[in-house]
Amino acid sequence: MPQTLSVIKADIGGWVGHSAMHPEVLDLGRERLAQAVQSGLLIDGQAHACGDDMFLVMSHDRGEDNTEVHQYAWDTFTAGTEIAKKLKLYGAGQDLLADAFSGNIRGMGPGSAEVELVERQSEPVIVFMGDKTSSGSFNLPFYKMFADPFNTAGLVIADALHQGFAFEVHDLKNHKKIMFNAPEEIYDLLVFIGSPAHYAIKRVVARSTGEVAAVSSTDKLSLIAGRYVGKDDPTAIVRCQNSFPAVGEVIEPFTTPYIVEGFMRGSHYGPWMPTSVADAHPARFDGPPRVVALGFQLSGGKLVGPRDMFDDPSYNNARQKANDISDFLRLHGPFEPHRLPLDEMEYTTMPAVAAKMANRWSEI
Repeated sequence: MPQTLSVIKADIGGWVGHSAMHPEVLDLGRERLAQAVQSGLLIDGQAHACGDDMFLVMSHDRGEDNTEVHQYAWDTFTAGTEIAKKLKLYGAGQDLLADAFSGNIRGMGPGSAEVELVERQSEPVIVFMGDKTSSGSFNLPFYKMFADPFNTAGLVIADALHQGFAFEVHDLKNHKKIMFNAPEEIYDLLVFIGSPAHYAIKRVVARSTGEVAAVSSTDKLSLIAGRYVGKDDPTAIVRCQNSFPAVGEVIEPFTTPYIVEGFMRGSHYGPWMPTSVADAHPARFDGPPRVVALGFQLSGGKLVGPRDMFDDPSYNNARQKANDISDFLRLHGPFEPHRLPLDEMEYTTMPAVAAKMANRWSEI
């Protein structure tokens, strides 16, 4: 019997500033998901927070892009926004870019990652939650998980993984997609995913079975709104074990705090720090960017968990590196490479400043 695991997330108000989610707002999300389970809309559901974003983790049998499930998520975010307004939280409802729900949450602001699956004898999944970063940030971790044998030994020594994986890559600016097969097209793949501001891995598929191994949210807020309204704060679902990488191979890429877009006003590069849920409330210069990994076992659609996978001292070195990198990058202030390149600042004040100064430039 096919089931669908959906993660839909939104920033609907920060406490204090952009640093965390207020408990009342998170409690509202949990209450509404419990009601959805009781009514039969969902098999199971949990609400979690990373930074100032609410992540709705939902299991159901209604398939991907289901109108009722997406409507319920949208209504949950709008109800949470009302609490955020009452508490005068910062940026209340900032990710809700439409006035009313229109059949599907895509293109309306919230990010979503969904995978339809037939539950195996054992079905471990990791739900990743990001904050203070952008869609495309999972490009490098996904590459490490599914194409790098120095990270994932199973690509070499496990029959089920040896045939490799296919990567569905989205061109975020031109709204196109393409599939690359690994390992034979790795170099072609890297040409594109090495530019995560422009190209993002949407899905990874096991070539041995055709099953979806991983999916990420690729919704880019600034392209939807036409202006800077906050970072995308992406989410991802990764299936583990058997024909997919082992749990340890899936979370191994985050032992290095790779540099991502985000940080303050979404206009800077910074290290992506793996943290426990308890430490996922970035405050210093709105950062450094955070990533949380929640582990679940699916059992008849029920979410057994979560286990807080980065609540582990073996990630202490990565966290220290992230702090050291942040110290160094912050010394650059408004200079690149800490600040994003100008072509990535088009949704900030940069175009207005350029227009104001246009008639003051002269030939050299």
